[in-house]
Amino acid sequence: MPKWAKMVVGILLLPVCVGAATALWKVIQASGSADTTWVPMLSGAACWAVIYLLLPKPMWIYVFGHELTHVVWTLACGGRVKKFKTGSRGGHVVVTRNNFLIALAPYFFPLYGVVVVAVFGVGHLLWNWENYLVWFHLCLGAAYAFHVTLTWHVLQTRQSDITQQGYFFSAVIVFLGNVSLLLLGIPLLAAKVSVWRSLSWWWECTGEVFQRFGHWL
Repeated sequence: MPKWAKMVVGILLLPVCVGAATALWKVIQASGSADTTWVPMLSGAACWAVIYLLLPKPMWIYVFGHELTHVVWTLACGGRVKKFKTGSRGGHVVVTRNNFLIALAPYFFPLYGVVVVAVFGVGHLLWNWENYLVWFHLCLGAAYAFHVTLTWHVLQTRQSDITQQGYFFSAVIVFLGNVSLLLLGIPLLAAKVSVWRSLSWWWECTGEVFQRFGHWL
């Protein structure tokens, strides 16, 4: 798809972005009393923020996760990986299939956060880690803050993934990807609203945006 067509798609998705942001705000407000979830998660995020600001940035860890995310999404889309290379100064993968999801996944898919969830999930099933929930939320907050801060850091320089897809289209997809994960993740973690309710709010808020736009026309 040419870049001009992707820009048109991005423009058409703007009401969906507004609806997603509005729904996320509703979910956060409804989950605000979940102190046992928010306090350790924000503490973990704060711990990572201190490391990010005061210590050398572990770019090799980020780059490895970035390229591995390409691999994961390539396999999920039915492709194969021919080459994988990574280092602190950058990396790349050679795959048999490519699309905008594979290209942009590292910017909205927090791989290390998913690893934290997977490890805790397996541990809880095998050894009943109920008493370690606070540590799970702490590590998850740190992992997600790692994803957000270092993604923002690398976006300060030219990224071929972004330029190939187009800046505007990439921004829309990355925004929707991040917000979608939060709309799914916060209800599961805070247990104050259901995932179904969260997605319903997204649908309703998006519909309201389209209605307002129709009235303006």
